[in-house]
Amino acid sequence: MDTLRVQDKGKTKLIAHRGLSGIELENTLAAFVAAGNRSYYGMETDVHVTRDGQFVIFHDDRTGRVAQKDLSLEESDFSAIRKLLLRERGTDGGYTDMQRPLLLQEFLRVAKRYEKVAFIELKNPMKREHLFKIADICAEEYDLSRIVFISFCYENLLGMRERLPEQRMQFLTGEISDELVGRLSRDGIGADVEYSALNEIWIRKLHEKGLAVNCWTCDDPAAAGKLIGMGVDLITTDILE
Repeated sequence: MDTLRVQDKGKTKLIAHRGLSGIELENTLAAFVAAGNRSYYGMETDVHVTRDGQFVIFHDDRTGRVAQKDLSLEESDFSAIRKLLLRERGTDGGYTDMQRPLLLQEFLRVAKRYEKVAFIELKNPMKREHLFKIADICAEEYDLSRIVFISFCYENLLGMRERLPEQRMQFLTGEISDELVGRLSRDGIGADVEYSALNEIWIRKLHEKGLAVNCWTCDDPAAAGKLIGMGVDLITTDILE
């Protein structure tokens, strides 16, 4: 299995969603290395805060969908999460000890090795102290100019802005409005919009405010072609390249 090629990307850049999750199990070392070895501009991941204040790479609030035990990430210590066996991609019951949940630091080291821009989703509302610690880890492990923070929680982005005033950020949303465009413009935060909610008008309005336009999660080459034609800056995808 391989990626689906987009023939003419123009100036639009592609981001590997949870690593190259269309081929490897999401948010694993294998997925990030697979993305690193391809032409992606960046790789996206998700970060949760564990009970003991560690920052684990995982999408869901609980582990059961991709691991052999169902634990709450925020109610478990990282040591327990690290022991989990993860599913082999594409199987219902097969697990492997070759892939284990990662720490934020480990993800950043892969992004640095392959020189990819790291798109880090801050999952669930986070305490100010945790946001600041994430900022410090990122600054220690990688070049902050090659990191973009994204979140469905607007307060996470504002909290991170306190620590990193010049940092690139994008607000994740399933819908867009003039009110939101105004708020993003005021706060200097880009848009990361569910791709079917975008059209030329919204892209133009965001660009007129000097804001980057990302979209999630487009795996259809025809839809990607239309987005590229409309001038979207970034496309987050599981499988397109």
